[in-house]
Amino acid sequence: MRFHGKSIIVTGAGSGIGRATALAFAAEGGQVIAADKSEAVHETAALAGGGAIAVQMDAGSEADVERVVALACDRFGGLDVFFANAGIAGGIDSIFDQTAELWAEVLRVNLIGPFLAIKHAAPRIVERGGGAIVCTASVAGLRSGAGGAAYSASKAGVINLVQTAAQQLSGSNVRVNAVCPGLIETGMTQRAFDYAREKGVEDKIGRLNPLRRAGVPDEIARVVAFLASSEASYVNGQAWVVDGGLSTSHPVTRQEFGKTAV
Repeated sequence: MRFHGKSIIVTGAGSGIGRATALAFAAEGGQVIAADKSEAVHETAALAGGGAIAVQMDAGSEADVERVVALACDRFGGLDVFFANAGIAGGIDSIFDQTAELWAEVLRVNLIGPFLAIKHAAPRIVERGGGAIVCTASVAGLRSGAGGAAYSASKAGVINLVQTAAQQLSGSNVRVNAVCPGLIETGMTQRAFDYAREKGVEDKIGRLNPLRRAGVPDEIARVVAFLASSEASYVNGQAWVVDGGLSTSHPVTRQEFGKTAV
């Protein structure tokens, strides 16, 4: 019961990593606000039993982030943990086929969202004597070869953001870290997994990492729970990679200029 009586916000909690982590927090006694744009967040709260409240919100909207932080403080007397997990994929097209509008939206959700979480959550966490903020980055943010251009750039930004925030929160007892998932079966990747199953090649999913398999949301949730807990009391400003070893190499099919990758 590492989170007994702790006030916790999880964005992107409607499915995948966000749902798994919200349930993990609630199972360990956390008072959880499960937030997501999707109505599926209500199902997450129901699965968590009496330990969660569902809120539909846009993680890239400052007004919505302020509202959900205020709700946590009103309902639970303050805030201890914020897991800024909400994100969108943005496609895998070549940079030269993507639009500025697409990039703006990916950055708004994937990078500005965590910035807003830190901006509005950290002062409230300080009021409780300290706590943790965890942001979802990605192995795609470490180097090329694991995601589309807009998505990868946004996640690289998240990694630097947590480093910068950790420094600017010096002396506050608020730790800020990122988790960098590899290939995980979530709503964002579901189409690829479904396609592989349809074609009978499910065994090829995740074959490029040393564990030769994809991950599941609960494997990320366990790491997030650790980073958010007092067990990680000396972990700050770090990007924890959970990818089966994929980022030790990042093997990739090259996409040549003017050609479509095979």
